[in-house]
Amino acid sequence: MNKKREQLVEQLKIEFIKIISETNGISLRDTLELLLYSVAGREYTLLEKSILEFSHLLTGFQIDEVDIDTLLTHPVAEALFGFFKNFPIPYNEEHIHLTGSLNAEFIYPRLKILLEGPNKEIYEKKIADVYGESSIPITSVEDVDDLIRLKDGEQFGRYLQILYLAKLVLVDKQAHIDAAYHMAEELYKNYNVGQIRLKFTLSRSTAIETEQIPGLENITEEDVVLGLYEGFMKFQKENSFFKFILSPSFRKENNFYDTENFSSKQEHFESQVNSLLEILDKYEYLRPYVSEVDTVGDERELYRKVHFKQMKSGLRRLQYNGFQIRSHHGETWKTLKKGVQSVDNAMNIWHIDTLEHGLSLGINPNFYYHSLLQRVLEKNRKSEALIENTQEYNEIVDMEWYDETIKEKLLKGVTLSADEVISFTKTKFHTAREVEHYQHDVLNRMINKQVSLVALPSSNLKLTGCFPDYKDHPFSWWEKKGVRLGVGTDNYITLSTNYIQEMLILLFSDPTNLKITKLIMISTKENRRPFISHLLWEMRKSYTMNTED
Repeated sequence: MNKKREQLVEQLKIEFIKIISETNGISLRDTLELLLYSVAGREYTLLEKSILEFSHLLTGFQIDEVDIDTLLTHPVAEALFGFFKNFPIPYNEEHIHLTGSLNAEFIYPRLKILLEGPNKEIYEKKIADVYGESSIPITSVEDVDDLIRLKDGEQFGRYLQILYLAKLVLVDKQAHIDAAYHMAEELYKNYNVGQIRLKFTLSRSTAIETEQIPGLENITEEDVVLGLYEGFMKFQKENSFFKFILSPSFRKENNFYDTENFSSKQEHFESQVNSLLEILDKYEYLRPYVSEVDTVGDERELYRKVHFKQMKSGLRRLQYNGFQIRSHHGETWKTLKKGVQSVDNAMNIWHIDTLEHGLSLGINPNFYYHSLLQRVLEKNRKSEALIENTQEYNEIVDMEWYDETIKEKLLKGVTLSADEVISFTKTKFHTAREVEHYQHDVLNRMINKQVSLVALPSSNLKLTGCFPDYKDHPFSWWEKKGVRLGVGTDNYITLSTNYIQEMLILLFSDPTNLKITKLIMISTKENRRPFISHLLWEMRKSYTMNTED
């Protein structure tokens, strides 16, 4: 950043601190309007020009003429980033995974030792199998950084695969100690995150070949838990404000278990539950820090009640031992209805306390199904058959049809008549209406049961593709509905984001209704609004004392 731009960003940050403290954190749109009036009155022409430009870009973003990156790289956004980074209370990172939140600077020197060791060929083959032949050789931090970041157009399946590189170096207790400390230091120093709810895999034993890790036989589940605990405690001793929760995460997929030592997914899961409880019995001091579990993984084929039975008894045992249950559900789906169904069953069978992602409860079914109809009709006009297992194919198959021949024509690419298009539209309409009712029923029960929901805008958009743009993320709608919300980044290195950027995305997505103070309260978990106002005023005094003198 050149000196002139640095000065502009710093001055904008100070002006934001002033206006936000004086207005008690109203919406971004109103803040910009008042700030513009304030700056114009003092003849700060460069500031005025920058604010005006950003306001126009923000309007363009709302009508799909400007992308989010244009907003995030603007001086006004950089100033807002500085404002949030310097807020006196650190933020609560509600959803972050270990493997996708370790940067290349951490991974490369440890990976380099493996690639120069006696098992070099084994590691190179494993890496080539996951990342492609062109990924070898790896000779720099930049090479690693390129491999561990999700590329444009890559989806959920690829996302799970590219977490593999970090897993290769997490094969002993010391690596977990180092990883936890490194993560805590990076998140606080760069993004003012002082509370972390870390999700990590207790056991990575699996029948999935591309997920198998050389050297895992040298590390126990106890090593993983103690290593992460010791790493975070080391940082906490240096920074007393720091808080953390270790949240062991269990893969949901039916074939993700140790097939060599267990006859079923349920048997392996029960064993992991026993191991976790034994660790806590052995190390009582861990209990305040290991008090919840999560379920993760690809849920597209996991939505029926029977899919939840294999982990039900193990989760019940954990609940009776004081654990809260968090679960990744409603993140991806085969059809939207099944996405809602998966959340419904997670609530009714596993009795979850927190829903991670929950996107299927935020998608507008009328928009979702009508845009689907438009895409399918466009293909039909071109006589294009629907490709099996695509979103369009799955939704068409799942609809309840009055006339099954219309469904078959759409699947095969046989052009519909005008009357058949009308019949298709009616089928779409009734499907959307029924899913909307189901969605709202589940959401309202979730609110009544006080099940909280963690929003992850970058993860939701990049990994699902089920809503058009960041501005369509349901966070603000959930907030107005009264959902208990949190904010997380998922795997922030893999997704090329960070906690404050997620806050900015949420703010830009609804600049008219989402209040800055409300976003701060959700992100810090500080519910005393007057205290937030006091802290804003303290920021104002701190940052404007010199300039006003």
